[in-house]
Amino acid sequence: MGTTVFERRQPPASVVEHALAATRHSVFWLDDLPAGAVGGRPKLTGRRVADLVVVGGGYTGLWSAVLAKRRNPNAHVVLVEAKSIGWAASGRNGGFCEASLTHGDENGMARWPKEMPTLHRLGIENLDAIEASEAELGMDFHFERTGQLAPAIEEHQVEWLREWHAEAVARGEEGIVYLDEAQVQASVASPTYLAGVWEQRTNGMLHPARLAAELARVAEELGVEIFEHSPVKRLETPGSTGAVSVVTDGGRVDAAHAVLATNVFPSLLKRNRLMTVPVYDYVLMTEPLSPKQLADIGWNDRQGIGDMANQFHYYRLSKDNRILFGGYDAIYHYGRKVRSDYENRPETWQKLASHFFTTFPQLEGLQFSHQWAGAIDTSTQFTAFFGTARDDRIAYAAGFTGLGVGSTRFAAEVMLDLLEGRDNERTSLEMVRKRPLPFPPEPAAAIGINATRWSLDRADHDRGKRNVLLKTLDALGLGFDS
Repeated sequence: MGTTVFERRQPPASVVEHALAATRHSVFWLDDLPAGAVGGRPKLTGRRVADLVVVGGGYTGLWSAVLAKRRNPNAHVVLVEAKSIGWAASGRNGGFCEASLTHGDENGMARWPKEMPTLHRLGIENLDAIEASEAELGMDFHFERTGQLAPAIEEHQVEWLREWHAEAVARGEEGIVYLDEAQVQASVASPTYLAGVWEQRTNGMLHPARLAAELARVAEELGVEIFEHSPVKRLETPGSTGAVSVVTDGGRVDAAHAVLATNVFPSLLKRNRLMTVPVYDYVLMTEPLSPKQLADIGWNDRQGIGDMANQFHYYRLSKDNRILFGGYDAIYHYGRKVRSDYENRPETWQKLASHFFTTFPQLEGLQFSHQWAGAIDTSTQFTAFFGTARDDRIAYAAGFTGLGVGSTRFAAEVMLDLLEGRDNERTSLEMVRKRPLPFPPEPAAAIGINATRWSLDRADHDRGKRNVLLKTLDALGLGFDS
């Protein structure tokens, strides 16, 4: 077995120790919000009657509430959140807002090849709509349409990039630029880069917590009632009334329809309990770079960056020129548990810090200000699944697998279409109509996921060669990813 660039070019331990010495265990994006931007909303008490009740105050739920009011301004919409708006994945992700609705073209082509032209177009339209929403809805979430750079950091990945670029050109895709070693290092000065593909229009960068906070503000301005710290205990759907009730310890909402936007958390529908698993992802954020440090690394085009490994890193610049650096470890805990104590993993912070200074050795001396983690709702098809329940009174979407920032808006449109009984381009998609296979129950889930993680690591150490397990999963259309 070979070694990876992060093993061949490790920085001195003293560099890593210094960089982590003053790091806070806190989510930078939430700390960076203006005072009063989140929290302070009441708990649900008593009974409310609504046209639509939304369960979940992350992007999926917030987009559902906002778009429902834009479709029908007279509709009474109530949103119920277990903690506070945007506290989970929506407030702590990397801020990559991608056009892809399929977790990348390769995954989409493997599953829905005939629909990929439509899915690609719908994805671009969805990203365009998110970008336009800042002006249309009076929001500010630091959106930058910078695109994304995929660098090769191992020799065998260079050919992958050449093939990717050639296929994109053959399909007539615009804004897909191949960069050789000199060009990619002129764009972003990392000695680990051997080549790159820059997708110039298919990704935007944004401030995750600001997007959640701004969506909540706009929703309330449109007339949506939002209740926080109100975990939903159960759903009731009396057979004869044609309604659905969302019940908390302190109150209930009786509505004609419901949207379930609980994503990584256990579904309120038994049929979806095995459809996702929570995978923990870890992130570091640096202090702001000085003008000299910025000049040392270039990065003038401010692209989001994600490398080509199975265990990949993603990184980007914030508005105040900090570098967010995350990924690599994707940790599953036995029993599908979502717990705050899983968010502190010192060995991962050490690993990420080491990999950061391998990527940017010229930044030695820079310190990390924040470290945090969060759970991703992974599905076996790597992207969201959709459906309805209880005589089409309830719609749901989950399983975004780490690319939900952009696709949650598309999911909201799909769920509202399904509740309205619309037969259109979105609802006729095979991706929408068919459910993926579930993950198995324990202990099979933990055994399979950990064996897959081991195999992915082995592939990264062996020029990308996939073993029998990975080839079998590929053939079955199954997998594990973050």
